Amino acid sequence: MNLLEIGADGLDTGKPAFFRFRPLGDRVLLTNLEGRFVVLDDADFGRFARGEVEAGTPLFEQLSRENFLRESFDEAKAAAMIRARRRFLDAGPNLHVLVVTLRCNTTCVYCHASRANMDEVETDMTPEIAERAIDLILQTTSDYVTIEFQGGEPLVNFEVVKHAIEYALSKNASAGKQLEFTMVSNFALLDEEKLDYLLEHRVQLCTSIDGPADLHDSVRKLPRADGSAHGHAVRWTRRINERYRELGLEETLYHVEALVTVTRELLHRERELVDTYTELGCRALFLRPLDPFGFADKTQHLIEYPREDYLAFYRRTVDYIIERNKQGVEILERYAAIFLTKILNGEDPNFLDVRQPAGAGIGQLAYSYDGQIFTCDEGRMLDAMGDSSFRLGDVHMSSYRDLVGHETVRAVVLAGQLDGHPDCVHCAYNPYCGIPPVHSHKSQGSIWGRKRESSLCHVHKGILDYLFEKLATADQETLEVLQRWTTSRSRDHFLHRVTVGAV
Repeated sequence: MNLLEIGADGLDTGKPAFFRFRPLGDRVLLTNLEGRFVVLDDADFGRFARGEVEAGTPLFEQLSRENFLRESFDEAKAAAMIRARRRFLDAGPNLHVLVVTLRCNTTCVYCHASRANMDEVETDMTPEIAERAIDLILQTTSDYVTIEFQGGEPLVNFEVVKHAIEYALSKNASAGKQLEFTMVSNFALLDEEKLDYLLEHRVQLCTSIDGPADLHDSVRKLPRADGSAHGHAVRWTRRINERYRELGLEETLYHVEALVTVTRELLHRERELVDTYTELGCRALFLRPLDPFGFADKTQHLIEYPREDYLAFYRRTVDYIIERNKQGVEILERYAAIFLTKILNGEDPNFLDVRQPAGAGIGQLAYSYDGQIFTCDEGRMLDAMGDSSFRLGDVHMSSYRDLVGHETVRAVVLAGQLDGHPDCVHCAYNPYCGIPPVHSHKSQGSIWGRKRESSLCHVHKGILDYLFEKLATADQETLEVLQRWTTSRSRDHFLHRVTVGAV
């Protein structure tokens, strides 16, 4: 049933509070402004929409409890939940991406980073540029700061990585931020000496594993003399996890984070993918569809696929992940965990690409090897492709206020607020969603985009359909698995805390 079937004459505008709705098979999902939800059958939805739900019935109590009825609407509860969902707006950028080099020892068919060959040393960040970037980073109004080292391959310019870490720690003695360092690496250039340094300085390590060896090595290619990209990633993932255990860290919380980029060849190998991750001891798997940046824009005829195929793959994969959880294997799917935290806990985990407004410029800044500064790393990628729309300034000339007050930042904040989009303002998934304006700009030629034609919107809706279907129909054991995925625990070992003025 839908509102057209009920008809304007049958719709009661006095009893239901504000709601959005979406059909889910033979059920109807209702969400409200603050993101509470109920799933009703057609008959109950009709009674609700016509204002025929009788006081004292279980349906009335359910709708009242979730703030869907005008007569019992709790404004304070709604306001508190909306504030909780937008708490990330209280501070400035917390994620700062340092691209310390474009040089990379691998060639990935979907590379987003605009890699350079290993002899192109002019694409290395200098110590001076790293220092200037960190001076800007520590001016953020956020109390929490993550500096993420990316490339290319950051281990190629490891001396500048070390210099940046030590400079940031020294400067943070007066800035007083809760500081974290992360590094995204293919691990092929890692050795025990580098690992000792990274562990000593509590740098979180992340890599990419795109499935079993044959598939991984077909899309992430090392020169033949350097061996298998998959072999390096797997060997060092095991070694780093072993070192964490030697340090006495809880392995369910401290482990290498590994990411997967879903290419066409992976779409029918979901069980092999999950088994590869679980066998490595990875606790999370992020099923990321291809982005329209970098090499992926040129190689899409080899690796792209219809998003309906991706969504079918997503359902099969997450079904299998849930099955493995029921067998005692602890692993989650990251997209699902992000959305479920918003749906079930009423909290936003602050994943910058799936929030509103999106994180570009107000949650993230990216600093290229040459000192240019962008709203986000995807904006830097576009600049390398000849589109400077998301460039904000540079470390030599720009002040922190210049960056966060830039007209481009203001524009992407407006474009990232879904209530300003005709296709989003009435969408039942509005409270949980977010579309990065840089993605809309690249794929549709406008930071506003047309969401009904957006591949990313299609993906988000498909994932949310799947999750709400599970929440409405799953057995108790499955619901307990999904609820566990929303549990967030701080990895305090990686934090560098400073109390300013402490002796």
